Amino acid sequence: MKKSDIGLIGLAVMGENLVLNMESKGFTVSVYNRTVLKVDTFINSKAKGKNIFGAHSLEEFVHSLESPRKIMLMIKAGEAVDKTIEELIPFLSPGDIIIDGGNSHYEDTERRTLYVESKGLFYIGTGVSGGEEGALKGPSMMPGGSHEAWEKVKPIFTSICAKTDSGEPCCDWVGKGGAGHFVKMVHNGIEYGDMQLICEVYHFMKNLMNFSAEDIHRVFSEWKSTELDSYLIDITTDIFTVKDEDGSPLVEKILDSAGQKGTGKWTSVTALDEGVPVTLISEAVFARYLSAMKSERVEASKELSGPYVEFKGETQEYIDRLRKALYCAKIISYAQGFSLMKAVSEKKNWGLDYGNIALMWRGGCIIRSVFLDKIKEAFNKRPDLTNLMLDPYFKNEILDGIESLRKVCAVSMLNGISVPSLAAALTYFDGYRSEKLPANLLQAQRDYFGAHTYERTDFPKGKNFHTNWK
Repeated sequence: MKKSDIGLIGLAVMGENLVLNMESKGFTVSVYNRTVLKVDTFINSKAKGKNIFGAHSLEEFVHSLESPRKIMLMIKAGEAVDKTIEELIPFLSPGDIIIDGGNSHYEDTERRTLYVESKGLFYIGTGVSGGEEGALKGPSMMPGGSHEAWEKVKPIFTSICAKTDSGEPCCDWVGKGGAGHFVKMVHNGIEYGDMQLICEVYHFMKNLMNFSAEDIHRVFSEWKSTELDSYLIDITTDIFTVKDEDGSPLVEKILDSAGQKGTGKWTSVTALDEGVPVTLISEAVFARYLSAMKSERVEASKELSGPYVEFKGETQEYIDRLRKALYCAKIISYAQGFSLMKAVSEKKNWGLDYGNIALMWRGGCIIRSVFLDKIKEAFNKRPDLTNLMLDPYFKNEILDGIESLRKVCAVSMLNGISVPSLAAALTYFDGYRSEKLPANLLQAQRDYFGAHTYERTDFPKGKNFHTNWK
């Protein structure tokens, strides 16, 4: 029997679709699943007649692979990954490669890379974005870990990944250790922010401007041909066209209680650990938490009153303002995300290429948009760019849109419309552009109650002072 080019463990929908994608690009694939029935079902249905081999044991699975063996795990993050690695190792030979394509935490990938390498093997933690459709037709892929293994898997990864309009693969080596899964984590955090910003703009149009689903669909349709053109704007446009059986918009019958899988939270926790103000993404995470408090919010709505909602603006003016506000906040969200990547990359000595990361996100992934080309250009021109808002293009776009963001936030707050991520974008911008902030008083307070000391503006930095404030 001809041995397979690659093997995949974990036949949920993402795993199945990646296998079908690989096979369609000319690769022979072996598959295994802990529940063996899933293997037989897949082989006799979607994989029937294709160059896909179904194994009924790990040993059979490993022995079916061409050396050096390339094994991709598409299983639940956490303990299951560690357990599978331990079960695989006895069957593997020096130089074999384990690839984790799930949403593992990057610190776990750092640990696993060192452990697997200590066994004479290689480990690649690969962020995979694009959902079920992306897995089948071409995802964005962010591999990192054992660099020696990259050339072995590169032909497969660059064949199955998404491509830009100019044909460039949306996949490249990210860096050592957990760099691949870290970049995917930040991608997902930015995705949280993008989605929440769009939801807040929808909330403004529906509850303040009294727009119908048809009205909102029309606005998003127009925005598809602007600087906001993106996958998330596309799918949002589609959502407002879907009707329930009674002819009413289906979206309005969906319970307003959001779920999550944790990657947005990981981004916020990492930002707190590293001291990077990723405020917009954090507000998007908290907005999901608040939405999940549905029953509590229902009771609070009966007890806590807000202002009388009255829209006094001119409709077309505010459609334009919302577009500019959304774009402005989007830029600020990405600026925060790239600042976090820069901080952790410098700490870990990963040497992340931010222009290449923007390229990898240009196709296949959930946050793909034309806007990412501009980010690539910005970092190609200045690899040491400290903040995306300081790039000439983005600086001009922000300065052009910031008044609209202020107006949208102000009108929302005066009318009791909750816009946490839009507001976070504005307060971050105002804080970042401020030469002086009130932290001088904060330092005085800390010194007063805890003798934490402070620095002075009229002495060199690094010299500390303490005052007996009493």
